[in-house]
This record gives sequence, C-alpha cells and structure tokens, in this order.
Amino acid sequence: MKDKVALITGGASGLGRTITVTLAKQGCQVIILYHTNDKKAIELQREIKEKYQVQARIIKCDLSSEQEINKMIEQIKQQNIKINYLVNNAALCIDSLFEDKTKENFMKTLEVNVVGTFLVSRLVGNMMYENRNGTIVNISSTNGINQYFPMSIDYDASKAALNSLTHNLALQFSPYVRVNAVAPGWVKTENEMRGLDDLYIKSEEEKIFIKRFAEEQEIANIIIFLLSDQSSYINNQIIEADGGMYS
Repeated sequence: MKDKVALITGGASGLGRTITVTLAKQGCQVIILYHTNDKKAIELQREIKEKYQVQARIIKCDLSSEQEINKMIEQIKQQNIKINYLVNNAALCIDSLFEDKTKENFMKTLEVNVVGTFLVSRLVGNMMYENRNGTIVNISSTNGINQYFPMSIDYDASKAALNSLTHNLALQFSPYVRVNAVAPGWVKTENEMRGLDDLYIKSEEEKIFIKRFAEEQEIANIIIFLLSDQSSYINNQIIEADGGMYS
C-alpha cells in the first residue's frame, strides 16, 4: 500500500479515523473527507504527517450535496491525484422513537448514506476504471441484513440499500475495480456507545458468540485486507463482522 492514495469519507473521527490512521501506517497517502469538525480533521492531518511521513489532505464536503461532491472530485482531478482506494465510511444515524420518525429524517439519512455514497462511488469508480485499477470498500452494517431496530429504521434501510449498491457497483466497474462491503455488528465507537446503559450492553453482548463488541481496529483490519492485493480475488461480497451474532 506504500505510496498508494486512499479517499476515506467520514475519515476524521470514529471508525473512519481508525481506518485513516491504519492506512497511513501502511505508507498510504490519505484524503480525508469530513463534514463538520474542522478541529479534528486538522489535528488528524497534522498527526499523520508528523508520525508517518505520508501525504494527508483534508477536504470538507457535505455528502448530501451533489454540488459539493462534484466540487471535491474536481479539486482532486485538478491536482492530478490518482485514487487507488475508496472507503465509503461516512454515515448518518438519527435514532428516535418509531412514532417520532419524520420524512425529513428518513430522507436526510438516505441522502448521505446511499445517494452520497453512490455519487462519490460513481465519480471515483469511473476514474479507477479509466486507470484499470482500484478498490472500493463500503461500510455497511448487520442492521441492513439481520439485525432490526425500529428506532434506527431509516439507518437500517439505508444499509440494506448500500448492500444492493455494492453488488451493482461491482458489476458496473468489473473487471478492473473490485467492490466489497464490510457489515459490522456492534463496534465500540464513541457514537455507538453514547446513550447505552451497562444492562443493555450486557444483553447485546450475550447475543454475540465472542461475548463482546468489536474494537474499531478489528474492523479497520478487515477493511485494509479488502483494499489490499491480498484479497485480489474477493469481489462483490458483503463481509459480516459481528463476532457471530444471533437475533
């Protein structure tokens, strides 16, 4: 992965940050897309440059805006940057009681998690296809497969759609670009753990064969593997990473 270039959406915090740092440790140049937290993005950029001596770029982009996505891609093209890896990590989750769900919340979630991912993947994927090389990994969730949470019904629907999107992108960009998805179960990220009490966490851990939530690094390791040449014959797959979980 040394000297390759990776674009990571939502790459400045949470799981995205862990993915970004792991890629940088491998000698990969990173382009970090973020939306709101300028401070975190700037700090991460500085850390990567100082610790790992690789190029780190940050770009602010609202993935619900096609205009901003187009502007971001144009900026990359103007700098003659060849993207080798794309990680579609950014996602919006607006948990609320089922009765309180609104069309506005539902549509916003789909705009970011599905439409935004589609737009970025189409533009970057076309660039990869022209270069006859590239790998895309989408970050899905078991919520889109076999875990159901009415409080997250819009998020769950978006992840199910993302799985379908993964299959279609793999077909569209074959044979030059591999497209896979990782579908984690519970991961100990700041966002996921917020608001969960110990009793609920324990009850969810009991459903997992390994009896614990995943560490961010464990999920990042799977993503790095799928991006790398070590997985050169894995394509069009949704890889569940849930520690062996049952409903």
